[in-house]
Amino acid sequence: MSRRTSIPSGCSADGNPTPGARTNDARVTTSTEADRFALPGHLLLFACLYGGYGALSPFLPAFLQARGLSAEEISVFLAAAMVVRLAAGPLAGRWADRRRAARPLLAVFLAAASGSVLAMLAGYWAGPLLLIGLLHAVATAPLAPLADALALSAAAGGRRVRYGLVRAAGSAAFIAATVATGRAVEAVGLSSGLWACALLFAAGALATLALAPARPDPARRCHRERPEGIFALLALPRFRRMMLSAALVIGAHAMHDAFAVIVWTGAGVSPATAALLWSEAVAAEVLVFLALGPWLLARLGPGRALALAAAAGALRWGAQAQTVSPPALAAIQLLHGLTFALLHLACLALIEATVPPRARATAITLYGTLALGLASALATAAAGNLYARFGMGAFWAMSAVSLAAVPLALSLPVAEDEVHPYMN
Repeated sequence: MSRRTSIPSGCSADGNPTPGARTNDARVTTSTEADRFALPGHLLLFACLYGGYGALSPFLPAFLQARGLSAEEISVFLAAAMVVRLAAGPLAGRWADRRRAARPLLAVFLAAASGSVLAMLAGYWAGPLLLIGLLHAVATAPLAPLADALALSAAAGGRRVRYGLVRAAGSAAFIAATVATGRAVEAVGLSSGLWACALLFAAGALATLALAPARPDPARRCHRERPEGIFALLALPRFRRMMLSAALVIGAHAMHDAFAVIVWTGAGVSPATAALLWSEAVAAEVLVFLALGPWLLARLGPGRALALAAAAGALRWGAQAQTVSPPALAAIQLLHGLTFALLHLACLALIEATVPPRARATAITLYGTLALGLASALATAAAGNLYARFGMGAFWAMSAVSLAAVPLALSLPVAEDEVHPYMN
């Protein structure tokens, strides 16, 4: 027996909008005021979200150490939080899709994340801090994916939102918050980072509530029914290949994230220069999100753009295995714009082409937790042994891992009309 596929009203039998079709949903009514606020509203949301990350992430381990946790207890704290995020992220994304509630759910999780950061300030023993850390991990797991889903929906709904622009604002806010918090920590103490994060997350919650609900894209609305649950999404061949490609490229960053500064300073590079090199990589990320990435994506398509990101990773880590010359390292760091930012834009475009809008938050949280989070965790665990045995030569392994993603990415053709021009 064949399963009957329903066709939404206002759509033709071939899945396209009928001429002059209009929706009966009052929420789709065009609002000039809402459209005008959409871009600054999303810019504010991403700035608060990634500014909060920048204020907390670099200083959290030192804060925990100052509260009396041993190195082993700090490792348990961070590892347990990572495991919790792997489970909490996709579940929150699925809940947001089922309830059509990405916006209010993101506001709730931002508020909860703000509260959990403040609760850490009251903790002085390993047990309570670990419990608070687990609650904080649940609250923060879906933040970035849900924000991405909102921005993509606003762009697809004609709200004058460019995803690359708002994501670039987030990266720039991360840099600014990290620098500002570093100075505050020197002047006031480590608790200033937690206060800044809590305030930024709380402001992000208010910014989220101020956003107007995104209008559905009529062209997307007419697409036929497709799988939308977690396991149904993982059963889609193109989605699985995209996830594996992203996991290989992001996993290859593990050696750099864990040991690059150790290698550089061991070779005589000053800590100040190392910090500048790290900041340069994030600045390259901003540039790609803002301008170069959308340009490359429009000309190459998401599959070939993802392959370019993988090839850039192979070049980056191969060069890292051979030199610690500051000028060479400065050139290598520029490739981060391709190995992360272009990768991210390409993967979101592939999700846009593969996954129906009603399952997009689920798909983005799966991508963020499994393809990025789990891959980074597994590769980081392997990186320690590789570095202990081969030193700088271990970067060749990361080069090979990234290169392995190239044929996978090239197997992901996407028709031009499948991708919404949300970054133009």
